[in-house]
Amino acid sequence: MTDERMGDALVPALLRLPPGSGVVFRHYSFGARERRALFAQVRRIARARGLVLVIARPAHIGRGHGVHGTVKGHGLRTWPAHDRREAVAGARAGAALLFVSPVHPTRSHPSAPALGIARAAAIGQGLGVRLIALGGMTPQRFRAARALGFYGWAAIDALT
Repeated sequence: MTDERMGDALVPALLRLPPGSGVVFRHYSFGARERRALFAQVRRIARARGLVLVIARPAHIGRGHGVHGTVKGHGLRTWPAHDRREAVAGARAGAALLFVSPVHPTRSHPSAPALGIARAAAIGQGLGVRLIALGGMTPQRFRAARALGFYGWAAIDALT
């Protein structure tokens, strides 16, 4: 997940991701020109490194492999799920991945109560959509998440 707070750490973080990893391009607060320019840079890195790139709102800045949330577009669809209602909406919208969050306390959303790993897993249970754990995740915490059916994990702060 890209975020404005990453600043100059964004490119080094992208360069450390293993091939096949995904990037959800956000940077919501940037102006249109600045956001398009950064997206073009991220897209070049993603192509060179074999990363999957999806765009969060608005999607008119360029093309990636897909879109995140309610953004109109083609390709892979990912979806945020903070509760069961959002998870069901994502499944109905054809999402391939649900980003369930916040699993653990996180600096990026300090006022959001953490779900805990068991409750987070229950949010997407039985929907036939792969779950990605987000919020306070580390490689060690992912081991417990994987045991409960999570397909992968995502981060913002853990990458910087």
